[in-house]
Order: sequence, then structure tokens, then C-alpha cells
Amino acid sequence: MVTLIVPPFFKNNANDLSQTRYETGSGRRRSKVGMTNHFRLCLFGCTLFFTMTIVSQKTSGQLQSDHHAQKGQSDNMESKKTAHPKSFEIPTTRRQDLVDILFGEKVADPYRWLEDVSQDEVKTWMRDQDAVARQHLQTLPSRTQIANRLRELFYVDSVTAPVVRNGRYFYSRTHADKEKRINYWRDGETGKERVLLDPNTMSEDGSVSIGTVVPSWDGKKVVYALRENNADEATLYVKDVESGTVSAVDTILGAKYAQPRWTPDNSGFYYTFLPDDKTIPVDVRPGYAEVRFHRLGTAATDDVLIHPRTGNPQTFIGPALSRDGRWLFIYIHHGWNATDLYFRDLTQPDAQFKPFVVGRPALYQVIAHEGNFYIVTNDGAPKWRIYKTASDKPEREHWAELIPESPDRVIDVAQIIGGHIVITGLHNASSRIAVFDLNGVFVRDIPLPEIGTTEGIVGEPDSDDAFFGFTSFTRPQQIYRTSIQTGKTTLWDEVILPIHPEKFMVEQVWYPSRDGTNISMFVVRPKDRKLDGTMPMLLSGYGGFNVSLTPRFMSSFYPWIEAGGAFAMPNLRGGGEYGETWHQAGMLDKKQNVFDDFIAAADYLIQRGYTSKNKLAIRGGSNGGLLVGAVMTQRPDLCRAVICAVPLLDMVRYHLFGSGRTWIPEYGSAEDEAQFRVLYAYSPYHHVKENTEYPALLMLSADSDDRVDPMHARKMTAALQHASISGLPILLRIEENAGHGGADLVKQTVEQNADVYAFLFEELGLTAKAVGTKKRR
Repeated sequence: MVTLIVPPFFKNNANDLSQTRYETGSGRRRSKVGMTNHFRLCLFGCTLFFTMTIVSQKTSGQLQSDHHAQKGQSDNMESKKTAHPKSFEIPTTRRQDLVDILFGEKVADPYRWLEDVSQDEVKTWMRDQDAVARQHLQTLPSRTQIANRLRELFYVDSVTAPVVRNGRYFYSRTHADKEKRINYWRDGETGKERVLLDPNTMSEDGSVSIGTVVPSWDGKKVVYALRENNADEATLYVKDVESGTVSAVDTILGAKYAQPRWTPDNSGFYYTFLPDDKTIPVDVRPGYAEVRFHRLGTAATDDVLIHPRTGNPQTFIGPALSRDGRWLFIYIHHGWNATDLYFRDLTQPDAQFKPFVVGRPALYQVIAHEGNFYIVTNDGAPKWRIYKTASDKPEREHWAELIPESPDRVIDVAQIIGGHIVITGLHNASSRIAVFDLNGVFVRDIPLPEIGTTEGIVGEPDSDDAFFGFTSFTRPQQIYRTSIQTGKTTLWDEVILPIHPEKFMVEQVWYPSRDGTNISMFVVRPKDRKLDGTMPMLLSGYGGFNVSLTPRFMSSFYPWIEAGGAFAMPNLRGGGEYGETWHQAGMLDKKQNVFDDFIAAADYLIQRGYTSKNKLAIRGGSNGGLLVGAVMTQRPDLCRAVICAVPLLDMVRYHLFGSGRTWIPEYGSAEDEAQFRVLYAYSPYHHVKENTEYPALLMLSADSDDRVDPMHARKMTAALQHASISGLPILLRIEENAGHGGADLVKQTVEQNADVYAFLFEELGLTAKAVGTKKRR
């Protein structure tokens, strides 16, 4: 959709050719979940989305136990070494006899000691688990061939859509011989290409990553973020574009949610500051975020407070500035379904912030342009609509509906480009781009090559030229240039990969969920495979935080489908594919709908002969990790193998870690009795049952994940290793120097994906095939 500031919490890194984002600085380019792209860092993480904290064994606040029983200080050393028909043995994990009494319910937590990563015992346990996993994965017969194929697909030349500032083009490239994406600039479209930022040279071990990059309006400066180990915590720097000099003064810590917004005179920028104060409890830290203004050439300690902290860790706050610099907006997001919006006229020196919309259970964005406010909202319109009012008449009674809600399209991004309103939307979970004039009259659709995905257009209100990227399951990223005035669209750049897309087919099917709701699903499979129940199938989903899963290219699954496997991706409730009603049908006390939708997808694929339960694997990350964890514990008989990445799995204690309290509007909190009962009813960690035949599991974690605390992965792995009697592997693989989105080194991405698919090949009985490496055009 279109609001400004809250982070897309758990967005899956579905597109393996992920790109560094250039923020336009105007606050117009937005993600569906109502937050800026780089603000997604604040989310739980799950792609889709925290800082590890040591918590006492007694829960805090209203979650305090009516009675907390710990049977002495001696731990129950009874544990199980699960023997597998493989050449390895799972390390022993001790169990605690620890039980909380919450609202009269006995809640066991035998692996709470694994929450404290500062303890040597936990560190040793992690090393042992990771070593066993890697040793097993390295011996799998298809791994070498898969890794070689992945190197051909990941080490590629590609370019992002350019951001143009005062005639200067800013963009980034991947290179077939480089580990990290490099940021470039040039004077004019045909000017000499010059390096702006090269993370390949910023650290010997590749641990420094580039976050947001925002050019000033005159193109002379950029403010950019650097992150250690690809984590979310960041520091802002300012660089002179022409000379390449990095300012020694303009360095800003606490830039986890920064969102810099340049002023039109290029003298400074507004941003969100989050103090890195170790005395602030980590779970309430998001409530300390505040908006500041930084003037170039001054110390960050002199930055001006623009809006104070909310004090509410369930909110996100951030600024947006109109292109002419007159209107400053402050967005306060309450989860993923409500926005409080304030504005100030900066031409009036003594003006105070005024409420624009406050207290409404809906999302809002305002675009200021030529004396008018364009209001994009889902208030009373789950698929979104746009209003217009004069900027001197911002009151609700003056709003006139400009573009009504569409019955079959959901607004994803709304922008003003080239004197027109350009809307990127979704129709049946596939992208569409439509152009309207400023009076709301439809002008044209911008044609797209096929069913696929674009995330919005890069352009400015006073420029006719605009650029957008497009991708599909069988089409790598392509960059198009379009004229808003004439509609002429031409290919500007494309990624060339050694693939044969003509061998595969993409279907969109519909199936009934448990309650009869129709769910759409994309299926990608080889054209020559019969539906006889023998096709290995990888089923992946997300279902939360208004995040939409749409068709996009994924390099990593090509070795899978080239070997005869198939891939399926349902559009589960909780996502944003079909508007806010769809989102709300999969959140809070309706979260079980998400799991039911996913289980129904698996049943449909089996019943229709696409696959069988012994040929089915499920995969999810972040909030999608919660999804597959819940499905694995509710239906252990459903599939043969599970890939669970950087997940949320302990729903009773999740809010005590990192930014967990910011997800309470989506999940609820165990501090509330009614919400506790909902959470506890599906919390995967608490529903692992002794002596159960669980499917094979590869748990993926990251040592520097400051979005979703890795304690979830550790506790769940230990619980399943103790409980499973299937004889199938339960493994924990831990990525070093990596955050919630993994590491941004190509070699680490290749190695992790090689392990994942070698594991799936082994468990589902698939053999890697040799594929020609000649690049195709």
C-alpha cells in the first residue's frame, strides 16, 4: 500500500537478486505494509523479521506467573541423543524442569537456558550444533553439483533502476566477479561511470554492509548507512559525490530506523534516531525513537529534536518532507493497521504540529503537491482509495474522493511522477501499473511483460522519464524506461542468466481452505512432468504483516526445478495481496487461518497429484518460519522435510526480546489473558510432543540477527531433537557474520543455498542434473 514508515517486518528475501535501495527522499516510494523499505529493519524481522537480551527466569510485567515453579536448581539431565541412519549423532542438550503458571496454565520451558547467548555453555552448544549440521550437509551427494550451478546463477552482472538527481544518475550493480553490490554514479545517462560506495573494500572479512543510500536533491551529497554483519543497527555517514570525501563531522549513530529526508536546499536532512543506550531495556527501546534534524557540517550531538519519542514500544515513528520543503509530516504507526499522522507548515517559523489523522483504525499516507494534499488510505476501503484536498483545507470534511477503491485491484504504491498519479497495484497477486491525471481520470495502464512483480516506479513529479524493474518466476530482473506522458516503454537493462525458462510453466490455481475461503496459489513446474504424485514439491509461504507474495525470480530454486522439482507459493491470509480485509483475517485471534490456508495448500497439491507427502517439503523464513513451525507441530504427517529460517517460535516470550513489542498489534501479547490463550494455542515451541515422528528439519539461524532473536531457533531445535522418533535429521545451521537477511556476500549465499537444496534433494530423493551454462538472451 502506501503509507510511510513502518517496516515490512518479516519480508521474505524471495528475490535472490536483491538490490540496494535508493530512497527518493520524498517519502513517496512505499512498501505495501505502510512503511519505508529501509524501515523494515525495525521489524521483528519477520521477510520476511532483534537484539538478544538476557531475561530473568521470571517473566516481566503482567506476564508474571501466578506461581513460578522450578524444581530446585538442578536441571534434568535426561536428554535424548537422537540416532539417525546417517553418519552423525546429535549433541546432548540438557533440559530444565522449569514451568511458569500463566493465567492458571502450566507452561513448560525446558530450554530457557538457551536464551542467554552470553553464557559459555550456550556458545559451546551452538558451535557443536552447527558443526554437526555442516558436517552432514557437506557429505550429501548432490551438494557439489548444486553449489556449482548456484555460482553460475548468483555471480551475475545486474543493475538497479537509477535515481536521478540534478542530472546525476545513482544506481548499483552486481558484478560476476564481486562478492558485494557496488554503488555508482555518473553525470547524465551516458556519462562516465564512477564508484560511489564499494562495500567490497570496506572490511577484510566482508562484514561491513551498505544499508540505505539517499542522494541530495542537487546530487552533490549522499547520506548512507553502514551496518556490521548485515545487521539492522546502522551508522549514517555523508559523502561528497564529486570528490569522494566522507565527512569527518556528519556521523550519526543510532540509525537503525533512520529514513533520511533531505531538505530542498540540501543543507541537511530529517531522520529517525534510536538511542543505543545500554541502560534502556531492549524490549522497550523502540519507544525511544524520535525524529531529529541534522544540519550538514555539525556534530550529531547538536541535531535538533523535531518530534519526541512516543514512549510506546508498539509504535514506529518517522518523517516525510514534501518536495518543495514546505510540509513536514510525522507518521506514527501502530503496528501494520493504523497510522497517526501530524503535519507542520515549515514556512511558518512558530508553527506547531497539527493532527491530520489521529485515532483511526486505518493506514494513511499524504503526498503534498502544488498546493494540494493527496491522501492514500484504506480507511473504509480495504483495497485502498485516494482523496484530494487543498493544503489550506486539510480537515476531513474538505476531502474529495479522487480515485475510488477498485473491486479487483489493491493499491500497493501511489506516486506523483511527471505531473500524473502513478499507481502500482495488485490484481490476483500480480503487479499492474496505472496512470491517472491529477483530477483522478484514468489515462492508461503501463504494459508489463507477463504475470510478475514490480515494486513501484522511480521518478519525480517534474520529470516525464521514469524507471521500473520487473521480474517473474521465469524472468530475471529487467529495468524499463517509460514516458509518463506518452506511455512509450523501452527495455533499459536486464539480467542475463544461463537458464532455459521455456522448459517450465507457471500456473495460478485456487483452492478452498478449511473454512471454505478460496486461496490463490502459484505453481512453477517442469512442463514435461506428469501429475502422478511423484514430483518433489517445495511449498513456501508467509502470511502476515500485510506482506504480499508475488511472482518474482529466485535464482536459488533453479537447480531444484531443473532436476524435476516444483515450487508452490500460496497467497495466505495475513498478507496484503487482497487488501486489508485479507490481512486482518490472518492476524491476532485469526492467526490460525494462516496455518489452515497453508495446510490446505499442501493437501490440494497432494490430492491433485502434483506430489505426495513423502515428496513434499515446506519452507518459510521469519514470520514464515513461524508458519512452518506451527504447521510442523500441528501436522507432523504433512510432509517429509522442513526448512525453517530465522523464525519466531516461542509465542509466549517473543515480546520480551528485541523489538518484539512492536509486533504485538499483529500477534497479540501473552501479558493479556485472552491473547495469551490464542498465542499459546499455536506457539510451535510449546506444542512439540514427545515420541512423535517429525519430518526432517534444517533450521537456519544467523549469529548477528538483531531483528528476530536466534533464541527461537535454538530452543525449537533442542525441543525437536529431544521429541522426534522419526530417525530423520533435526539440524541447526548458524550463519556467521550475518543478520536477519543473511550475509550479503555472494559466496555465503551460495553456500547456504547449496546446503538447503542438498538437504532437500537428499530427503525427497532428487538427483541434481547437469545444465548447460551458456548464457541465454
